[in-house]
Amino acid sequence: MKKAILTTKVGMTQIFNEDGVLTPVTVLQAGPCVVTQVKTEENDGYSAVQVGFADKKEKGINKPQKGHFDKAGVAPKRFVREFRFENAEEYTVGQEIKADIFAAGDKIDATATSKGKGYAGGIKRHGLKSGPSAHGSKYHRHAGSNGMASDPSKVFKGKKMPGQMGAERVTIQNLEIVKVDADQNIILVKGAVPGPKKSLVMLKESVKA
Repeated sequence: MKKAILTTKVGMTQIFNEDGVLTPVTVLQAGPCVVTQVKTEENDGYSAVQVGFADKKEKGINKPQKGHFDKAGVAPKRFVREFRFENAEEYTVGQEIKADIFAAGDKIDATATSKGKGYAGGIKRHGLKSGPSAHGSKYHRHAGSNGMASDPSKVFKGKKMPGQMGAERVTIQNLEIVKVDADQNIILVKGAVPGPKKSLVMLKESVKA
């Protein structure tokens, strides 16, 4: 991996190309991110670049965090993540990573925490089939039978049942970047990206493209 950046989700809109074709896009505020630490094989046992994004008030961090940011000479950051760049040694502490590392047409993987849906039934959560809709049925959106006979007399793990839905780490692969505004650090990605508005979205170079 050579390119990655931290962004926040602004929302969705649509744009038209020269031929008048409409494309739905997700608007992402990308950085600028600041390199807070460069990890090396000699020091840390692996090569990586630690990146900070979005300023945070100094009273909201503890002393070890303050010392870490002071050593790097950067303001306290709300989000800190590591990227295993192939060219990690080319980065320096305090360097900014901006939206212009990507260009229109690039393929990326977007990782974020999906929207929480609360406690959901099997129909909403797993797309299970509902029962008959008539009044006499008395079986409409229930989970149905899930028990076992005396052997093995248990419910196997992984069975599709009601439970907490959403609010989990999701990665959407092979998304396409439609447009990059380097001046405002904005990236437009074709289609939907996981997570609610204002949430953190990690963009990485696609592993499959």
